[in-house]
Amino acid sequence: MENKKELRTWLDDLQLDHPLVIAGPCSAETEEQVLKIAHELKDTDVSYFRAGIWKPRTRPGMFEGVGALGLKWLQRVKAETGMKIATEVANAAHVKLALEHDVDLLWIGARSTVSPFIVQEIADALKGTDKVVLIKNPVNPDLALWLGAVERLATADIKKLGVIHRGFSTYEKTKYRNTPEWQLAIELQSKFPDLPIINDPSHITGKRDMIFDVSQKALDLNFDGLMIETHYDPENAWSDAAQQVTPSVLVQIMKDLKIRKETDEEAEYNNALNTLRANIDVIDNQIIELLGKRMNVVDGIGTLKRQKNVSILQSKRWNEILGAMVLEGQDHGLSEEFILKMFKAIHQESINHQEKIIKK
Repeated sequence: MENKKELRTWLDDLQLDHPLVIAGPCSAETEEQVLKIAHELKDTDVSYFRAGIWKPRTRPGMFEGVGALGLKWLQRVKAETGMKIATEVANAAHVKLALEHDVDLLWIGARSTVSPFIVQEIADALKGTDKVVLIKNPVNPDLALWLGAVERLATADIKKLGVIHRGFSTYEKTKYRNTPEWQLAIELQSKFPDLPIINDPSHITGKRDMIFDVSQKALDLNFDGLMIETHYDPENAWSDAAQQVTPSVLVQIMKDLKIRKETDEEAEYNNALNTLRANIDVIDNQIIELLGKRMNVVDGIGTLKRQKNVSILQSKRWNEILGAMVLEGQDHGLSEEFILKMFKAIHQESINHQEKIIKK
């Protein structure tokens, strides 16, 4: 992708002394609701007021947005507060209507990014626009698909581009609604350091009480801004109630976040250090998840041994594991001493699990 430096110009032109903030309700529900939230946000760090007009829902029958009517409400927001306005588009018809209503920032959602056909349709409809266009990561952790969407829009001569990191869907249950997979966002940053990247902690967490921590993590990793869903009455929001915060909470979050300003040399060092630490955090979480899965298998073995009245310790099997893991460890630069200590600890935890089952 050529002319990467141009991509950052739109963000630099805002001349902000804080990270970019895009905030507003998950869904525009009523004109009164939209305007009330907007007026509570107008004198804060928020530069773009967001509201979902068309809502892609997982199952039919759920609230799918108020449609084009909501664009007029966004126009009133811009006229009355001076904030720029933003919404999601999922097809060429959405793009046409958004441009007709002078929406300043359009983003492509995660469900749309997975389809090159949809992205190309949107890119063709936006060709040559001077509006800001952001691309959310696809629902699945596929960096090539994400970058492919960026390249399609860049090819359509759209200069004001950026990406939104909203996490990735997973079948397994975790503490997140969508797992961050920070390493993918980090890799994208390393490939295109001048492509603005915005973090969406609302969709990553799915829980308002986790938004601050994820936001801080994103800023520590040199993200350029945040998109945070905001509602004056989150509990009664028509969509994604659990992940929205009130305007006053958003203001407090922005006050509490630590924005690290450094010299270029310090920034380069800390950026590299934070990147490596983020990778360690990701791998550590994967290790814990894998150990949990291993113990689930151990529980199954314990149940079988209980049924057949077999002793817990099987020395031959244990020695086979140790021998194999020592050799495997050597291939990865790990000492025999370390492998023995680690697997002895794992083995002891396995015995503890099986003893609990057999004693039942």
